[in-house]
Amino acid sequence: MILRAPIVFLFAVLIVVQMVVLAQPVQAAPKANLWPEWQAHDPHSITEIDHAAWQAVLDRFLIVNEPGASRFDYAAARQNGGDVMVADYVDAMTKVAVGQLGRDQQFAYWVNLYNALTVKVVLDHDPVKSIRDIDISPGFFSSGPWGKKLITVEGRSLSLDDIEHRILRPIWRDARIHYAVNCASVGCPALAGDAFDADKLDTQLDQAARDFINHSRAVRVQDDGRFVLSSLYDWYRDDFGKSDSDFIAHLKSFAGQELMAILGDINDLDIAGYEYDWALNTQ
Repeated sequence: MILRAPIVFLFAVLIVVQMVVLAQPVQAAPKANLWPEWQAHDPHSITEIDHAAWQAVLDRFLIVNEPGASRFDYAAARQNGGDVMVADYVDAMTKVAVGQLGRDQQFAYWVNLYNALTVKVVLDHDPVKSIRDIDISPGFFSSGPWGKKLITVEGRSLSLDDIEHRILRPIWRDARIHYAVNCASVGCPALAGDAFDADKLDTQLDQAARDFINHSRAVRVQDDGRFVLSSLYDWYRDDFGKSDSDFIAHLKSFAGQELMAILGDINDLDIAGYEYDWALNTQ
């Protein structure tokens, strides 16, 4: 009886703490933090990685509803062997000697692997309403699958966060990476219908940037003239430009005629808020 009150009190405190954490908005992703061992590459390599198996998955189960918006048919993939196709592709990629590739081959490798691994995680746990419901990351306050070590490449265990924040972002330092990697959510830049190809990277990355930036879930204007932006531009603001003028210049680089007319000659944005739809990008 003497111990019961402290235990009950501690349990109540833990519940309150959990409720507070769950009530908080999703915070910025980890900072770009290079793991130096992944800088190894061979500029003279002529090795090309075949991503046809991933392309076959995209061709069968990805539905492009409109430019900049796509859905993945997870149910059809599970029913028609798509889960096995994705698993086999991911397994094949883990056997690649990444450090012996050229830089462009490495970039295509990591982006395609990230996207396929994200689809695999969802297929392994589906049905879910959101990827955030796949709560397998380590840590009491963690959510989602991003921190979970999922694969081993060249003897190193890697999570989705590791691929994005310890390899892709710090090595290439290209804001367009955010338009290429997909988090299986409606609010995320669309999962591309074409596997990334080392020989077409600039073209593919530019297209991914244009598709997202010109969609209303990236940038829209309220009746009062204030902007509502994707939370992507809040979480990773420095990647898109530290100053307002740099950020606007980034948007203008990929803006279509309609968005360019809205941006006009402004040098700063009156931002009303940020939005992000975490609903699963399912068909």
